[in-house]
Amino acid sequence: MSMALLEWAQDKGIDWHHIAPDEPQQNGFIERFNGKLRDECLNEALKEWQEGNKWCRSYSALGNLTPMEILQRKTMDNIAV
Repeated sequence: MSMALLEWAQDKGIDWHHIAPDEPQQNGFIERFNGKLRDECLNEALKEWQEGNKWCRSYSALGNLTPMEILQRKTMDNIAV
């Protein structure tokens, strides 16, 4: 695929510039964009997923119940007393 892309670029007269490995500062714009995207979007989405997953996923150590179900049962037991 990379050869096809290089051939296409050459046919269209597009200069192809490679970023050297371990030299992200060669393209500071995209590095900044990726950092902002990660900080503002991906990290927030991951936090939400982790919280949801932590409370809504069943665990064998909890008798295949979710932590939310355990909490609800404890709350109901406290109310019944």
